[in-house]
Amino acid sequence: MAGILYVVGTPIGNLGDMSQRAVQVLEDVDFIAAEDTRVTVKLLNHFGIKKPMISYFEHNKRERGEIICDRIQQGESCAIVTDAGMPCISDPGEELVRQCREKSIETAVVPGPSAVVSALALSGLPTGRFTFEGFLSMNKKSRRDHLQEIHDEQRTMIFYEAPHKLQATLEDMYSALGDRQIAIIRELTKIHEEVISTTLGRAVVQFAQTPLKGEIVLVIHGAEKPQPVEFTQEQAIEIAQAYINGGMSTSEACKTAAKETGIKKGIIYKILSEKSDDNDL
Repeated sequence: MAGILYVVGTPIGNLGDMSQRAVQVLEDVDFIAAEDTRVTVKLLNHFGIKKPMISYFEHNKRERGEIICDRIQQGESCAIVTDAGMPCISDPGEELVRQCREKSIETAVVPGPSAVVSALALSGLPTGRFTFEGFLSMNKKSRRDHLQEIHDEQRTMIFYEAPHKLQATLEDMYSALGDRQIAIIRELTKIHEEVISTTLGRAVVQFAQTPLKGEIVLVIHGAEKPQPVEFTQEQAIEIAQAYINGGMSTSEACKTAAKETGIKKGIIYKILSEKSDDNDL
């Protein structure tokens, strides 16, 4: 009988956030797939867990994924963990879950802390609708193309960022998105946890002089919803007349102008008819 792959969330900083169920699963599985075994062994030692580990990260994920799947199919159970937070979220574990699905291997999740949702909750920005954009590319052109694509995104946007890339990212965000509200959240759940509520323009200046350290999440206000254009009756008449001059029937021109402007077709038709009657006098 095949085993199970458990996707196990681990603390993003404070070990007190580790759930009892997560500890129990790590104790019960046959082996653990870890992004960095050196990091995970510290977590295991803290909870007195001794368990075989296999490294699983971006550059070996396909090959190691096949090995892990083979072992699970032979009856072993595995827990996949990342260095911090939920595996598979902006993380190579996504590929392992996909491989398991392809091979009909059972998967289960043990929820844990997530920097995405935790940062959003602390940001003070709208939480009803949001989009997670992960890490921006280190390539300048790719990073700027990404930001241009989301220029009109109205949902709150969440990004992960490394401190050494923060300044370049803030400058590109300011250039592409304008002076939006931003919450810069660093060292979540750790002793130096900090939420900096500012604007992109101020952040560009501030952190050029005093760079930030630690793990960083950026939460940015979405674009403002475009205000609908309000047309006057005179503008609606001009639009309808232009369609008539172009060869469209009066009825069809009024109908089209009404659809474009929101002014009722009957009103447009009536005014045009009155003008026509005046011209006949």
